[in-house]
Amino acid sequence: MRIRAKALTFEDVLLVPAYSEVLPKEVSLQSQLSRNITLNAPLISAAMDTVTEYRTAIAMARLGGIGIIHKNMDISSQVAQIKKVKKSESGVIIDPIFISPEATLMEARAITDNYKISGVPVVDDNGGLIGILTNRDMRFESDLKRLVKEVMTKAPLITAQVGTSLEEARNIMNKHKIEKLPIVNEKGILKGLITIKDIQKRIEYPYANKDDFGRLRVGAAIGVYQYDRAKALVEAGVDILVLDSAHGHSKGILETIKEIKKYLNIDIVAGNVATSEGAEALIGAGVDGVKVGIGPGSICTTRIVAGVGVPQITAIADVAKACHKVGIPLIADGGIKYSGDIAKALAAGASSVMIGSMLAGTEESPGETIIYEGRQYKSYRGMGSLGAMNKGSADRYFQEGMAQEKFVPEGIEGRVPYRGKIADVIHQMVGGLRSSMGYLGAKDITTLWERAEFVEITQSGLRESHVHDVLITKEAPNYHINH
Repeated sequence: MRIRAKALTFEDVLLVPAYSEVLPKEVSLQSQLSRNITLNAPLISAAMDTVTEYRTAIAMARLGGIGIIHKNMDISSQVAQIKKVKKSESGVIIDPIFISPEATLMEARAITDNYKISGVPVVDDNGGLIGILTNRDMRFESDLKRLVKEVMTKAPLITAQVGTSLEEARNIMNKHKIEKLPIVNEKGILKGLITIKDIQKRIEYPYANKDDFGRLRVGAAIGVYQYDRAKALVEAGVDILVLDSAHGHSKGILETIKEIKKYLNIDIVAGNVATSEGAEALIGAGVDGVKVGIGPGSICTTRIVAGVGVPQITAIADVAKACHKVGIPLIADGGIKYSGDIAKALAAGASSVMIGSMLAGTEESPGETIIYEGRQYKSYRGMGSLGAMNKGSADRYFQEGMAQEKFVPEGIEGRVPYRGKIADVIHQMVGGLRSSMGYLGAKDITTLWERAEFVEITQSGLRESHVHDVLITKEAPNYHINH
């Protein structure tokens, strides 16, 4: 019998405080998600069907992180989710939604409702801007069969030329008291759109994670050999693909990475692995980021059903040896219960953390809202649960094509307490992380790797770490006791 070593997880260790000249508010949380994608906060929402769809992804990117849209849907639905994130805000919208003057108000209303926008430019067959249709134009129209050209605000409109800066656009919009500024070329062809909402959002969310065009960043999960899905997502503007499997150190994952890298110019994160050997194999295949975690998630039963896994702190530290050597970022996926766990994961060598359960209870998550014994909850399930596998995640556990009654689940379905808006939850996570880095004198995540020192604690030490010898009369937003 071969035994590698004793392995540790979050509750087995604490970070040792050190001399510090760093205040929490001075800490930089910027990090790498992958080789070419940065984060302003090292937080990723998990690619789970009760955690991340477009609303979660938008909220995460606005707060400096990123959301990974799950793959338990057909390709066109996942593409639509990506487009909703990409069109939610922009510096200059380079591919604005537009409508024909011959369309009906019913069609226009469907577009504005679908994309949650308040107006749409009207263009002719050559792409020339001939008007704009806003909610104000449609507000008192009861006949939705009327044509757009009968109701729209007709040209000439207030416009700006290609190359106009956001500051110039803001001045034009203030001067003319307008909320949308079409961008046209010298021939009057629509080339873009700037909205006052996007300018306001830049002020409201200064740390938003955006691409080169000022659009929010978003990722998407794909499965093994899903090349058509990968191609469609890249064409839709996705920033990163996450090749999602319960066992990333496997032939199918490695082959898929190599094939996608041949044809698509996109960063790929792949996993999950729990050893340096697994990470080295993924890096050799060409990944831009490695995802770590075999069975640490609250809804995952892999370690019990299959008897396989490595406690997460040890897994992160082991994989970090391979990743740091070649500059490939590491994502710690699973097992995060408190903001202190985020700090421990990063200190052990991760560049960012992927979070499921702490975000599943938020208002923006797609899980069903449940009232139980007078309290509000949201549904939360593992992608290895029977329900999720029926919806399309069976390939993640190498059970694709099996009859439903033959599935061997590696996850459960449950509920988590309702936690309010993502912004409030992330605020507490980021605050706890900043606090930790202040205690260690780490001004950024790279310094945290260098300075961090752990102590292994006993069960008595863990009990002492938690609230003890008192009845909680008022709950704190960042602390709970698992029942």
